[in-house]
Amino acid sequence: MADYGVLLVEDDDATRERLARIVNDHPRLAVIDAVATCAAARAAFAAGFPDVLLVDLDLPDGNGTDLIREIKRAHPPTEAMVITVFGDERHVIAAIEAGASGYLLKDGSSEYIGEAILQMLAGGSPISASIARHVLRRFQAPARAPIAPDIECPELTAREHEVLELVAKGFSYTEIGATLGMSVNTVTSHIKHIYRKLSVRSRGEAVFEATQLGLLRWKE
Repeated sequence: MADYGVLLVEDDDATRERLARIVNDHPRLAVIDAVATCAAARAAFAAGFPDVLLVDLDLPDGNGTDLIREIKRAHPPTEAMVITVFGDERHVIAAIEAGASGYLLKDGSSEYIGEAILQMLAGGSPISASIARHVLRRFQAPARAPIAPDIECPELTAREHEVLELVAKGFSYTEIGATLGMSVNTVTSHIKHIYRKLSVRSRGEAVFEATQLGLLRWKE
């Protein structure tokens, strides 16, 4: 029996079937329902709270961002991951603000979805590399401004700084571990410490907060 149930919301039939198959192929995950509309997702959610909402943004009867907001308000423990073709800044920021903890593009490797969902459930926030860059572009200008004296800047260790910079670049946990020579469990532990120190709960929020505080050292 799978450890976690996933509610999949995708209006394209072929894509929905492919994503459902990928999720179900993971030994720890199972699709409890796969629907095509916001209305069907609300009905499925009312029948039982899923552990994960895996949702597209452009749906026939509404926007996935609004659905994320509704479901997070009704049942905060449900983690929301966006999987979409929209990688522009407006969609990314709106989804993060609505409560999404993960944001993947459909043009990425679909085989990574299962592990990305588990990373999210473990407290991480998987996000496509290009999406992290969008977030950085939005907040790079404030990052160059001096930090106000009344803002307390959290103290990160040297290793946490290294992990944070790779997180912001969109590296997966496995890639961070390989780059820094540590296990995925150690990477997860560092990221949890970073999130706690920054008082955030997702990769997007961490990048935003760290950029605001001038903690990211980006080269032009």
